[in-house]
Amino acid sequence: MPLLVVGTLAYDTIETVYARRAEVLGGSATYFAIGASRFAPVSLVGVVGEDFKPGDLELLKRCGVDTRGVEVAKGRTFRWAGRYEGDWNKRVTLETQLNVLADFDPKVPDAQRAARYLFLANASPEVQLKALLQVEAPAFTMIDTMNLWIEHARDALYAVLRKVDAIVLNDEEARMLTGEKNLIKAAAAVLGMGPRYVVLKKGEHGAFIMGGDLHFAIPAYPVENVVDPTGAGDSFAGGFMGYLAAQKRHDPQALRKAMLYGTITASFCVQAFSVEALTPLTRTQIDERYDELLQIVTV
Repeated sequence: MPLLVVGTLAYDTIETVYARRAEVLGGSATYFAIGASRFAPVSLVGVVGEDFKPGDLELLKRCGVDTRGVEVAKGRTFRWAGRYEGDWNKRVTLETQLNVLADFDPKVPDAQRAARYLFLANASPEVQLKALLQVEAPAFTMIDTMNLWIEHARDALYAVLRKVDAIVLNDEEARMLTGEKNLIKAAAAVLGMGPRYVVLKKGEHGAFIMGGDLHFAIPAYPVENVVDPTGAGDSFAGGFMGYLAAQKRHDPQALRKAMLYGTITASFCVQAFSVEALTPLTRTQIDERYDELLQIVTV
């Protein structure tokens, strides 16, 4: 299996200025895996409770996701509730119920330990490190994180950063991690912590990637009707890593194209609640929108 993701599966309750949806399928690994599956075979390691709907596990399987690493633990599945108030780049967390996630001890199945591409989705750095050490010889590893871990588990996060190839951050997280207001300086400071590349997401203003041999920026794909931005970042990572795994390379040229494919995958995600826009998505649709984005960015 060329691509492995370790992260959360969840049930989300989401409020926007237009609608409210309760108990919909979510979680960092869910969004990533479905997005990445449009490019390459992907395996998922995570934990769910006894209340996780069999139909949701079947949905992942129908998308081509290997779910042998999904553990069913005694208790309830992780829950998250949030609200967006006009500004899609900012959300308010209303409730978080860790449930079975509180005792999550990642166990990568033997068949998945040979994964060449590894994404450690948002989780505690301790969990990320445990998972990382179970993968035998990954060619390219990328992690995600959040403000909570930057504030309360910084030393553990530093330890993970010294062992991975890339990290994906939003602008707020980059500033918090480094203390730098300027995003270029912030990216440079993150590179000094160990990873070879840093991907900085700026929401509707696009994203850029920096490394010793690469500095590349792109705008966001112009989506006219944003319905729910939940999971956009994980979908971005899914398209990014999925493309790299499919190509079996991660040189600067491949990373540039991966940025575009990540942006395109995220642009579909935000057009519906939960994974509703990702599950029917085809590679043909992705490539058509990729060509449209090329027309936008090409002189």
